[in-house]
Amino acid sequence: MNLQAIVAVSGKPGLWRALSQNKTGFILESLDAQKTKLVANLATSKLAALDEITVFGNDEDLKLTGIFEAMKEIGNVPDAKADGKALRAYFREVAPEHDEDKVYASDMKKIVSWYHILKDLTSFNEVEPESGTPETVGTETKEAE
Repeated sequence: MNLQAIVAVSGKPGLWRALSQNKTGFILESLDAQKTKLVANLATSKLAALDEITVFGNDEDLKLTGIFEAMKEIGNVPDAKADGKALRAYFREVAPEHDEDKVYASDMKKIVSWYHILKDLTSFNEVEPESGTPETVGTETKEAE
């Protein structure tokens, strides 16, 4: 799952792809059908990269990318407009270690709506290459031969 350059902008609905950077901020393109362009000024807008977002956990914070992976594996993702109880039950499946006192229904709705936006993107569905040390890769190659 490659979520680099995908950001959420405070005060703006949906998700955005960072196209380039200028002196004062970023030039963004919406991921919806309209492909709206936006210049986000860093002095007035807050940008959050999706690959860096975490969710409160009981012991340690959970990476959003891990939650998206679990959502993809389990499937049957509810609608973002589902009631809070249904979303909480779903989140107990995909992120059993989330802190139920700190993760609100609005947070879960946002994550589910982001998932529905991202699920059809090729970068969301591509498999990341396995990261291994050069020694491990070399060993695997020799064994394969």
